[in-house]
Amino acid sequence: MDGELWSTQRKLASHEFSTRSLREFVVKTLEEEVSERLIPLLENAAQNDTVLDLQDLLKRFAFDTICKVALGHDPCCLDTSRPVPSLFRAFDTAAEISAKRSTSTVALLWKMKRFFRFGSEKKLRDAIEIVHESVSEIITKKRKLILEDENKGGGDMLSRFLMAGHDDEVVRDMVISFVMAGRDTTSAAMTWLFWLLSQNSKAEKLLLNEVNRSCSNSNNVALNYDSLQEMSFLKACLCESMRLYPPVSWDSKHAANDDVLPDGTVVKKGDRVTYFPYGMGRLEELWGENCGEFKPERWLLEDDETGRVLKAVSPFKFPVFQAGPRVCLGKEMAFTQMKYVVASVLKRFEIRPVCLDQPVFVPLLTAHMAGGLRVSVRNRSK
Repeated sequence: MDGELWSTQRKLASHEFSTRSLREFVVKTLEEEVSERLIPLLENAAQNDTVLDLQDLLKRFAFDTICKVALGHDPCCLDTSRPVPSLFRAFDTAAEISAKRSTSTVALLWKMKRFFRFGSEKKLRDAIEIVHESVSEIITKKRKLILEDENKGGGDMLSRFLMAGHDDEVVRDMVISFVMAGRDTTSAAMTWLFWLLSQNSKAEKLLLNEVNRSCSNSNNVALNYDSLQEMSFLKACLCESMRLYPPVSWDSKHAANDDVLPDGTVVKKGDRVTYFPYGMGRLEELWGENCGEFKPERWLLEDDETGRVLKAVSPFKFPVFQAGPRVCLGKEMAFTQMKYVVASVLKRFEIRPVCLDQPVFVPLLTAHMAGGLRVSVRNRSK
């Protein structure tokens, strides 16, 4: 989306993302997905000494969660007894091929493939068709439910937009955007964090202490939104992980008009300007001499009354969620999801990689770990 259409959709979505009811719906969705699917899978692996690909598991979890929140639809990706849904595969294919367009040395090649509809561009077209058809079918069913009884719609984004009277095609494109934005980003961030914690026992111990303390203070067995907000060290760990391994390692914008950057660089209308969060996270001038080390403390300040509090860091220094007018609407939702999952898993299990080699960072549309993250799972001793 761009221009006036983007601006209109941004305003519509911004209103919904700010509602307390959506926040409560997200936490309820997380509680169900974690307790009924993720934890039992990890428990089974621990009991049977099974090696799991944690990256794949978290990717499936994230897709289930974002589909429930955006579409009110459960693709059941974490149900390993079922085949992988076509919608899941189609999103994967579309994202991978779209990313490879940008890395193509000669853009004319993929443009010719698109024009003649062959090779990777035919696969992309087919994948997009599956996504559009699947989401349109979900919209049709959802609209029928709402017409019968508005209460049947649910708290998901799709129901909210349909009940507000928006056109099916506009709603389709908006919810697809939300699924694209949330499907692999949070899972990638959590995958790298679990690996980093396995290499940093001190940080893992501090984090576990914070999780246990917050859970005992909440008077609830299940995590809730308020207890998650108390976990400042957990958020610092997530920020530090994303500084080193950002889910989106590079991004581009095109200039709407002639401009001049703060350093004096002249930008002409239509020029493509790319920024590189992966490289920025490793700049000494931004993060100091220890910029290559995992140090969550760099995100925290000591406070006499409340203990450790998070520093305010400019999004232009840490652009993982973008900055300015296009800052990510789902930022807080993403942190809520990641905190909920990491806290829930760490509280119950020890996660240890079976391979001690440094994982390879693959910077596609959403960056991931080459070959996944194969781990053993052990129940944490009481």
